[in-house]
Parts: sequence; C-alpha cells; structure tokens
Amino acid sequence: MTEPNILYVFYHGDIVLIGVFLILLVLSIVTWAIAATKGLSLMETRRANRRFLRTFWEAGSASSLREAVLSGRGPLAEMAREGWQAMETYPGRHDTSPKGEQRLDDHMIRTIRQSLDRQQLRLQAGQTFLASVGSLAPFIGLFGTVWGIHNALIELSILQSVSMDLVAGPLGEALVATAAGLAAAIPAVAFYNVFNRFNRLLQQDFEAFAHDLHAFLMHSDQAPRSRGSRVDVQPLPASDTRPSAEGV
Repeated sequence: MTEPNILYVFYHGDIVLIGVFLILLVLSIVTWAIAATKGLSLMETRRANRRFLRTFWEAGSASSLREAVLSGRGPLAEMAREGWQAMETYPGRHDTSPKGEQRLDDHMIRTIRQSLDRQQLRLQAGQTFLASVGSLAPFIGLFGTVWGIHNALIELSILQSVSMDLVAGPLGEALVATAAGLAAAIPAVAFYNVFNRFNRLLQQDFEAFAHDLHAFLMHSDQAPRSRGSRVDVQPLPASDTRPSAEGV
C-alpha cells in the first residue's frame, strides 16, 4: 500500500477505530446544522427586535401601542407582553400608598427579570454542544490515532520482514483520525466564539429594554408621546397575553 486511502480504516480498521470516525462525522454534521439554524435564528431575532422597538416607541396612541405589543415578534415583544400582563393582573396595582407602590415595583422587577432570564437562556441554545465539540473532538481524534498506531504496530510485529511501505501506510491512515478531530473541533470553536459575541450584544439590548419597559409601565409620565398625546396602559385580552412560541 503506497498511497494513503481514507477508506482504509473502514476496510481494515476494527470497531473502535471505525467508531471514532463515525462519532467525529456525526459531531461535525450536527455542528454545522446547529450553526446554520442558530445563525438564521439570531439574525431574525435581531430584525424582529428592531422592528418591535421602532413600532413600540413610535406609538402615538393607546390603541397603536396595544397593537404593537399584541402583534410584536421576538424576545423584546414577549418581554413587553409579559410585563404588561403582570401590571394588569397584579391585585394591588391600584394601591397608591407608598407601600403599595413599592410592592408593585418589586413585582414588576421580578416579572421583567424572570422574562429577561428566559430570553437570555434561549440565546444559549446550542452553545454547550459547540463548546463540548470544540474541547472533546481533538481528544477523540487523538484516541483514534493512538489506537490505530497500536493496532498497526501489532500487525507489523508478526511480519518476517518490514519495509517502509508497510509501515507508512497504516500509520498514515491512523494519523488521519487526529486530522478528523481537528476538522470537527475548529469550526465548533469558531462558531461558539461568533455566537457568544452575538449573544452578548443581544443581551445588552435585552437589559436596556428591560429598564425602559419597567420605567414605562411604572411611570406614566415616561410613556411614549406623539404630538403631545399621552399613551395610557390598557389591559390586554387574556387570550392574547401568552408569549409567542418564537424561540431564539
């Protein structure tokens, strides 16, 4: 055997070496699938957030603001719906005493923070898998290489005469396992870093909107205005206050 053949492992390798290559192949396929899905999802999330923010803050009347919250898509729209619902369903929201206002403020902070945490958790979908592939795939490939070299040396030891041609072929094919591990790990690490950066930017948007939403719901004088008109908070129908099924 003078020319390297990547299929040599599947023709002559044992179940362990074949299993290593199959595991790396599956990890690589899933990595690229997650990257494609998550990339498209994050871009759509950013566009949806921008559309919702533009509609929300440009609302000039209670009806248009209500429509923006009801029809909005994306994480920020879900946060607005949940915060609005919490405001309208809180039993003591009409208590104007200092203690009543403080309890309402604490309730709104908890509700918005919980909604914010859920949206941030959705952003992390797939990140653990990418990090795991990036850290484990090289070692899986190295294990395949060590195992392949071990088997090749055992087979060569029983031969009467050994030439460079007989040694280079099996050892070269075993080393392909390390290359396969790196081929699976490098894209995973790159995708993880890119998505991690994207997630941090989105989380900053979430944090900023959470503060604005809290101020808007708690202080009517900070509500959006258009041509001097004041926007009042009005209750949403119970059937329309459920968060959208859209995920990140």
